[in-house]
Amino acid sequence: MCGRFALSAPLSSIAQDYFRLAGVDWPEGPRFNITPGTDIPAFLNAGEAGLQLSGLHWGYRPAGVQDGPTPINARAERAATSPYFREAFAGRRCLIPADGWFEWQAQGGEKQPWFVTQRPGAPDPVIFFAGLWTPGADGGPGTCAILTEPAAPAFAPIHHRQPVVVDPACRWAWLDPTLRDRMAIRRAVQRLDPGRLHAYPVSSRVNRPGEDDADLLRPLDPE
Repeated sequence: MCGRFALSAPLSSIAQDYFRLAGVDWPEGPRFNITPGTDIPAFLNAGEAGLQLSGLHWGYRPAGVQDGPTPINARAERAATSPYFREAFAGRRCLIPADGWFEWQAQGGEKQPWFVTQRPGAPDPVIFFAGLWTPGADGGPGTCAILTEPAAPAFAPIHHRQPVVVDPACRWAWLDPTLRDRMAIRRAVQRLDPGRLHAYPVSSRVNRPGEDDADLLRPLDPE
């Protein structure tokens, strides 16, 4: 799954370098412990408004649904056909930038947090999660969920699922609202090579949502 992630790369640079969006002035600085139920940055195509960087509430609820669940993740295997997500999968896909994400590995009676991110020397400053979004009610913020899939073999011992990480070369296809057919989307959009990622254990301080500093991403010192 994906229940926490970090983003420290400047959004203005990401917007310019990857999406040709100039003059983006995002009010927030680095966030090292992004939690569900908060607004997160996402790149999306809003029809006539075009491509934009928007703040979306992380917890998806389709427009018009008053009392439904607000999932933070959507299974990639089912999203295209799920009544809850299929409209968004067809035409409201987004990309959520991140340094990487946290997962928790069960170890006896405890859970050890790990951080999954790019290997040193990676050519891109960020990774992009595949997301689905829906407009907010009464003009309020939209909502979103991050797509997940079975974990790559290297990460399966930590957790059996992981976010879908899109190869940046496929970013335009993923955001294209005219590309609606499920099989066409799957042919056009590739995952990032999992060999570009690695995982390492980090401090259990990340368990506390109020903790938010760069040391949360520091590899745990061996005992």
